[in-house]
Formats: sequence, C-alpha cells, structure tokens
Amino acid sequence: MPPRKLSLDELNRLSVSDFKEAEKFAYCLILDDIRSLNNVGSVFRTADAFRAEKLYLCGITGQPPHRDITKTALGATESVAWEHVTDVTALVKQLQADGWLVAAVEQADGSTSLADFSPEPNKPYAFVLGNEVTGVCDEVIQAADLVLEIPQFGTKHSLNIAVTAGIICWDFLQKK
Repeated sequence: MPPRKLSLDELNRLSVSDFKEAEKFAYCLILDDIRSLNNVGSVFRTADAFRAEKLYLCGITGQPPHRDITKTALGATESVAWEHVTDVTALVKQLQADGWLVAAVEQADGSTSLADFSPEPNKPYAFVLGNEVTGVCDEVIQAADLVLEIPQFGTKHSLNIAVTAGIICWDFLQKK
C-alpha cells in the first residue's frame, strides 16, 4: 500500500494550552535586529515545532501582534513563550549568569563547525541569530561561550535566518 498524507486530525498535535504546559527542551533562540517580520514569524513556528523554551526578540526585531509575523507563524505566537529585550548583550550576560551557554551562530575566526558541535549534557543553550545583512554583532560574538558555523558548500555565504533556526534546532535536539 503506498504512503498517504495524514490528515490534521491524525497528526495528534498538542493544543496551545497543552503546549504551554508541556516540558520544553533546554534551549532558547535569540533573534537580534531581524528586519524581516516574515522571518520572525517563521522562527516562531520553528520554535513551536522543536519545543524551544523561549524566543527572545532583541533590538529592532519586530514583535507580535503584527500581520506579517502572524501570517508566517500560523498561531505559534500564541504557543511559544517570548520576550522583547532591547539590549542583546545584557541578555547574553544575564543568561550566562543564570547558567546558560550562549552560542552565536556566525562565520567567525575560531568558530566550531556545527558538524563538530557536541552540546554539554544537562546544560541549557541560547542560540543567537543575527541581522540578515550584518549577522551577529561583534560584541555578542566576543561575549558568547562559543561560535557555531553551519558548513556551506555553494557560492553563497549565508543562509536565511529562518532556515538557520531550523537547522540549529534540529541539530541540537538530535545531539541531546
């Protein structure tokens, strides 16, 4: 019998209230100065799909409610815990003080290839994703515990922020 697509009812997804009560995986995403509201909405959806603990929207990153975020988030703004923080560097330092390991996702000297990344057991991680043009700011790179780089093999030197979030989340959960 050939495979068939499952109906929405067959997927047995959590309700928003069940999602809010469910245990989350020990990581969060930090979006710093993300210009595209569609990218923000897509990352909300990714954070929901991979049950992130929280999403931090920093600097100029747009916040719900906004129709462009809502359009791509498909309801994830209601399920995913989020907070707007003006100063990303202060947030990084606060998370570190609270025991989180902070990883900037960027191409930088001394970066660790995602292929070689092994998360420390029983440690929560915060992954910083930067502006679509300028990337993660130097101050955050300097403050981070590590810099992760996604290997790329084509002519382009960057990935869309929403794609990057999906890769990072999936990789982290597979390794944990």
